[in-house]
Amino acid sequence: MKGLKKRWGITSNFQLTIVFIVFAVTGSASAWISKPVCIWLGILKEDFGFWHTPVRLLIVLPLYQILLVIIGFLFGQFKFFWAFEKKMLRKMGFGFLFKEKQN
Repeated sequence: MKGLKKRWGITSNFQLTIVFIVFAVTGSASAWISKPVCIWLGILKEDFGFWHTPVRLLIVLPLYQILLVIIGFLFGQFKFFWAFEKKMLRKMGFGFLFKEKQN
C-alpha cells in the first residue's frame, strides 16, 4: 500500500480508504445507472443482440468519468479525483481539453 499511496500522493490510510470507497461506489453506481440510461436511449437487448453489451460499455465509460468526480466531491476528495480524471483523459487522448496555461 505504501507504493500506491506514494504514486497517488496520498498521505494517510484514511484517505486511501476513502479513495477505495469512492471507486467502489462509482463503479456500482455507473453500472446501476447505465440500465435506465440505455432504456431511455432506446438501446434494448432485443434490438441490439450481441452488440448490446459493447454499446452499454461505451455509455458507461463517460458516465463513470462524471460520477467519479461527483462522488469524489461528495466524499471530500474532489482535488484527488479531478487530478486523477485529467490524467486518465489525457491518456485516452483527450488531453487537449486540459491545456495548462504557460506564463
